[in-house]
Amino acid sequence: MLGMVLVLAGCESVDLPVDDGASGAAPAPGSGRAVSPLDNPDGTKPGLAPLTSDADRSKARDLIEKVATKGRGPKTGYDRDEFGYAWMDSAPGGIPFSRNGCDTRNDLLKRDGEDVRNRSGSDCVVASMTLHDPYTGRTIEWTKSRATSVQIDHVMPLSYDWQMGASRWPEGKRQDIANDPLNLIPVDGPTNSSKGDSGPASWLPPNKGIRCSYAVRFAQVSLKYELPVTGADKETMLRQCGG
Repeated sequence: MLGMVLVLAGCESVDLPVDDGASGAAPAPGSGRAVSPLDNPDGTKPGLAPLTSDADRSKARDLIEKVATKGRGPKTGYDRDEFGYAWMDSAPGGIPFSRNGCDTRNDLLKRDGEDVRNRSGSDCVVASMTLHDPYTGRTIEWTKSRATSVQIDHVMPLSYDWQMGASRWPEGKRQDIANDPLNLIPVDGPTNSSKGDSGPASWLPPNKGIRCSYAVRFAQVSLKYELPVTGADKETMLRQCGG
């Protein structure tokens, strides 16, 4: 059981260089109900729709420009448990979906999944669904028997948060960012594992069509929690939106 929790919580891995071009892939077909991050500032709506218009990409750059920068600090003392146990329903800061009787993972599967079916006798536990994965553009027919084929990505990884200032936060604020739907997206499991704790300069979604949206979501989390990003990460984020 412990091993399963660790897998579902994501992995830490070596940063890999990326092709950070802002264009080159059309929006993925079958994007389902995905919403633009510009229209979803609290993360309660599903997906991560592409930003394609000049006006939206200009708004995206304006948002990213507000993000502060600093060098990435040491990872000393980081542990996933410093952000509370995985997918707790009791984060104290009034984040969306908190204390609704369902754990965070199932809240996110319901938010982004289509044709969602619950386990018999449960109002919370998702047994199967269809996910239009924004990171790869693939449609995943998911069942709980293959749980790790979909993981919940922390857009701004928890280890990254720790190194950028969350190590000095009270425990409750760390629990909030770990369970805030603004910072969480259900995605293809192996793709999420490849990300580890990388920032945008070292890892971007394979689907180039949503890279600007991904940069916006990273910026939204950064601004909400007043966490800076590295200079290289901010430059990469701007490039995804034509900056």
